[in-house]
Amino acid sequence: MLIVLSPAKRLDFTDPDPTLPATARRFVEDTANLSRTARRQTRADLRRLMGISDDLAKLNQARFKAFDAEALDTGVQAALAFAGDVYQGLDARSLDAKALAFAQDNIRILSGFYGLLRPLDRIQPYRLEMGIRLKTRRGGSLYDFWGDRISKQLNVDAQGHADPTVVNLASQEYFGAVDARALKLPVVTPHFREEKDGESRIISFFAKKARGTMARFAIEERIETATDLKAFDRDGYRLDKAASTDHDWIFTRRGNT
Repeated sequence: MLIVLSPAKRLDFTDPDPTLPATARRFVEDTANLSRTARRQTRADLRRLMGISDDLAKLNQARFKAFDAEALDTGVQAALAFAGDVYQGLDARSLDAKALAFAQDNIRILSGFYGLLRPLDRIQPYRLEMGIRLKTRRGGSLYDFWGDRISKQLNVDAQGHADPTVVNLASQEYFGAVDARALKLPVVTPHFREEKDGESRIISFFAKKARGTMARFAIEERIETATDLKAFDRDGYRLDKAASTDHDWIFTRRGNT
């Protein structure tokens, strides 16, 4: 089983426990090529592409200029560096080395800049959403840039797993980078909904955090078969069997809105 997560815009590059293991990221040449394109963008270009403020554009322009494509042994482990809503649920900094080793085998993080990350892969600070239309020699978007590379790597990473299912806990924007034609693995997608006054709806913050919490549940319980995730019951969520299908699993909870 491979659980796939989105990255986060918010980052935490405080030094982690130095005894924790770290690995070198993959797609080294792809990221180096992408960094050269990103480095050529002006502050105005980045502001327009990402829909961000001038201050954020200045920050990310500096990040791209400072990026060292050959420095594979510097940076912070990806699961520890990302600090958005999903990663509040995952809380990777509180996991011990054994738990992180399990995560390394069973969790993948999609990235517009790095392609596909393992939790312990070192990354440098960046911001590059998958959905932006950054032109490269491969096309007019990052979806064009990554093509079928991410799917092919997922196929490889699933080899040897008792259950080769991909559990999609990523956003639509990011899972769109997984080429369905090249992916040779079954996919299931959990959805997290809030019930109140007889109505059920998705609330972004809660849904994002629940994705990370489910990943944490899989790590702590050492879950290796996707079907076993149906037992997820943290933070009040329960599987709604009637609303779920074979490929879309609906988890609901009451009274949180």
